[in-house]
Formats: sequence, structure tokens, C-alpha cells
Amino acid sequence: MRRRSSFGWMELAIGILLIILGIVAIFWPQSALKGIVMIYGLIAVLTGIVDIVFYVRFDRFTGFGPIVSLISGVLSVMVGFMLLVYPDVGTRALSILFPLWFMAHCISQLAHLSFIRHEAGNGYYYFMLVANIIGMVLAVLMLFQPVFSYFSLGLIIGIYLILLGIDSVVLGVSNVGAR
Repeated sequence: MRRRSSFGWMELAIGILLIILGIVAIFWPQSALKGIVMIYGLIAVLTGIVDIVFYVRFDRFTGFGPIVSLISGVLSVMVGFMLLVYPDVGTRALSILFPLWFMAHCISQLAHLSFIRHEAGNGYYYFMLVANIIGMVLAVLMLFQPVFSYFSLGLIIGIYLILLGIDSVVLGVSNVGAR
């Protein structure tokens, strides 16, 4: 039997946290906004670290995907630390920062779809493709309609975080993390 790497367990933990965070964002958007900002900051830092680890581990095997992963990882870590240090500013900046983060993360995920298809199969590939296209549409909508973003932030972010969480859980329990 093959042993799992710690990379798979990190994806599983991030996925569970993202699903929980998505549910909280849907049901208590106004009362939990400051706490959600702090948790979003932590999740952004963790996802950024995972993207940077992806870059370090797979840079020599593939071309464009890891570079996008590195850029997305650095942006995610920067946004995450900003939210952790300045949560009050973060509640006001959500309508701009999260669409950019969604967009960067979706582009990063779309960039390594060919690798994911090869390692995890067609089912996971199509799920990731659809989830990230939905994420890109939501990011563009929130970016160009800040009023829409402000009033529906909890619902949009909650749904997308649940999709990202499912994506991470599937990746965490798939064969991608096996050595």
C-alpha cells in the first residue's frame, strides 16, 4: 500500500476549513464579518503556501502552470496577511480584494488542469474546470459591480468557498497526493 504525503492532508484540512467558512458566510454574513475576515486571511495564507509549494515541487516538470501558481501564491499570502493585520480595513476592502483573489486563484487552478487531468482523472478535471469558470464569472461580476459585491458578498463568497472546499477535499483524498 502506498503512503500518503503530507501535501494531501494539507489539502484535505484546507478543504474542510473552506467548506465550514462557506457555510458561515452564507448564514451569518453581517454578524460574523470581522471574524470571517480573519479566517479568510488565514485561508488565503494557507492557500498561497499550497500554491507556492506546488511551484517548488513541480517547477521542473511543467511549463507555464507553476509560474502562475507562484504568482497566485504570493498574492494570496499578501492578501491574507493584510486581512490578519488590519481586519477593519479588510471588511471595507472585501469588495475589491476578494474578486482579485478569486480571479488569481481561478487562473492558477485553470493553469494546472492538464496536470490534474493526468493525475486525478477526468471527473475531477471537469469539476475543477466548471468550479473555476464559475469563480472567474463571479470575480468579474464582483469586480465591475462593487455594489453587487457589497450586498451579496456573504452569499457569493460562501458558495464559492464551498466549491473550493469540495475541490480541496477531493484533491486531498485523491491519488494526486500519493507518492
